[in-house]
Amino acid sequence: MDNIIERALDLSPILARKSVFLFGPRQTGKSTYLAHKYPDSPCYSLLQAGTYLDFSRDPARLGRELAAADVAGRPVIIDEIQKLPALLDEIHLLIEKQRIKFILTGSSARKLRKAGVNLLGGRAAKVTFHPLTHRELGEEFDLDRALQYGTIPSVWRSAQPWEDLKDYVDTYLREEIMAEGLSRNLPVFSRFLETAALCSGQMINFAKIGSDAQVAHTTAYEYFQILKDTLIAYEVPPFRRTVKRKAIATAKYYFFDNGVTRYLQGRDRLTRQDADFGTALESYCHHELKSFADYHRLPEVYYWRSASGFEVDFILNGNIAIEIKSTRHVNAHDLRGLKALAEEKMMRDYLLVSLDKGRQVWDGVTCLPIEDFLRELWEGKYRLL
Repeated sequence: MDNIIERALDLSPILARKSVFLFGPRQTGKSTYLAHKYPDSPCYSLLQAGTYLDFSRDPARLGRELAAADVAGRPVIIDEIQKLPALLDEIHLLIEKQRIKFILTGSSARKLRKAGVNLLGGRAAKVTFHPLTHRELGEEFDLDRALQYGTIPSVWRSAQPWEDLKDYVDTYLREEIMAEGLSRNLPVFSRFLETAALCSGQMINFAKIGSDAQVAHTTAYEYFQILKDTLIAYEVPPFRRTVKRKAIATAKYYFFDNGVTRYLQGRDRLTRQDADFGTALESYCHHELKSFADYHRLPEVYYWRSASGFEVDFILNGNIAIEIKSTRHVNAHDLRGLKALAEEKMMRDYLLVSLDKGRQVWDGVTCLPIEDFLRELWEGKYRLL
């Protein structure tokens, strides 16, 4: 099981035009991916004390080293760029004057923005890196394991995934939050994190979250911004272009990984009979859709909910409506949200994804098994705009 998992992300089309900011949560495999894809590229890790000190004292040293290395045709990798925002000025000059392409990795853009850095003024594309996907896991894929423990690479192949999830959460709180000074009160933020995890996949009411976490609603809002900036949670905006049925304007949030979510929720067991299995399935499908959209530079994923209560879990590309159900036997009631949205005549496809093993078309809705959907998604069937 030591073999490298081929990741679905291809940076080549972007690097042909410009440099790349590759942001992603910790331990999702950014460094492994880059070492595998670009073994001959110069690589500097700002986690290494010597490298950090050298460049913090003398940022221009980077240009001198690269001139000596002759990097023509190879991207230069700078790992954990948020540790030293001042280095971006030197990188900017090297892009402009020497046309060097950079891949700049990090787990958060928050510190860069706080430092007033312009993120190279459009000279670098921002790409998000995610935990493992169905496409990448191939024959290793196990839906039940993915829903319970998530797909962070080190956790996926662990003999003790729950213990590794505990270590992951502890590391996130210690290194990402405390070390970066993002929250002055770690115990309070830790309590908020557990409360927020219980709301993953729901429309967020900051006043209620604040009350449950025993913080002001303004603090709850700021804490959610920290989760977004450190890529622990993603906002799913509402699709609001419907006319016949008024759409609500409240966003939903999903945590980036099922395993992390369930650890924070304190739910260490999951069976297909559990009441929260459907929520876990929906959350995992968001991970797949978000990963696919980010890797293929597609518009963000939306969801739709009418003021009268009809809802569709996800909208991909602005024209693929997707409802996720944990049922083993699809029935007419499961189609309600999709059929309500279909009245607007705005979507190209309407998909009901479930645990039902059969495939059928019902009142214009394609009902298909979860495995079929994930395979077809990564094959590009739902990519065309």
